[in-house]
Parts: sequence; structure tokens; C-alpha cells
Amino acid sequence: MTEPDRPAPDPAPEAPDVLGELRAQGFDVAALTEDQRTLIHGLSVDELALLLDIKARLEDAGDEVHAHSEIAGGALF
Repeated sequence: MTEPDRPAPDPAPEAPDVLGELRAQGFDVAALTEDQRTLIHGLSVDELALLLDIKARLEDAGDEVHAHSEIAGGALF
């Protein structure tokens, strides 16, 4: 008894160059520790997109976020 031909599985998506993308988006990845780099390198595509979205929203909020960070002494970050 032979099995019917099965379609080949979809190839796994290529892992994103997380550190390269963060660097391109203005993150100071050179300041990260080796442990931080390892953790960030393992982010999924969705996690990377979320991180970049949060960064963009913080930048869009600009002055308000900056003022709050001065008042709170950066406690939010």
C-alpha cells in the first residue's frame, strides 16, 4: 500500500535580522549587553514589529512622553 503524494511543507520563514533592523530604526544596539543581544536576537517577527510600533508611537507622542519622563524621573522606562 502506497501513500498518496503529499505536498511539501512550507519552508520555515527566515528569521529576521532583529539587531540589524533595530539599528536601522535608530536603536543603539551597541550599548546592549551580550545577554540583551541574545534575548533580542530571539525575537519573533511579530515581537519585532510590536517593539518598532511602540517606538514609533512614543516618538509620535514626543513632547508629552518626554515631559512625563522628566517628572517621573524616567520611572516608566
